[in-house]
Amino acid sequence: MTEKLDKSIWKPYLDHVSKTIAAGKQVLIEVASLALGDQIEAEWVPVLGIVYDPKNDLVELALDDLDHLIHGPREIYADTGPVGLQSLEIIDRNDVRHIVLFKLPLSL
Repeated sequence: MTEKLDKSIWKPYLDHVSKTIAAGKQVLIEVASLALGDQIEAEWVPVLGIVYDPKNDLVELALDDLDHLIHGPREIYADTGPVGLQSLEIIDRNDVRHIVLFKLPLSL
């Protein structure tokens, strides 16, 4: 189920996501816009946390080897399923879509 998050809950919602990210959770980040096309920013790398900084109007995804910053987010959508959060879509002030897919690595 996809739900648009009200801006008033962005900070507590993303703080909760950061606290509940399971060890080993990985993300794929796709950036899409008319000007850029679709580009993969990160492909299945460990995620350390995700936060919204209202003072600087910034969403930060802290990954194992890089930080992905989204300046001036306008909308955030969360897609949840039976196992929890599956993806986030964050649309910035320039209408660039930052799509964050979550997965757990396979246990072998």
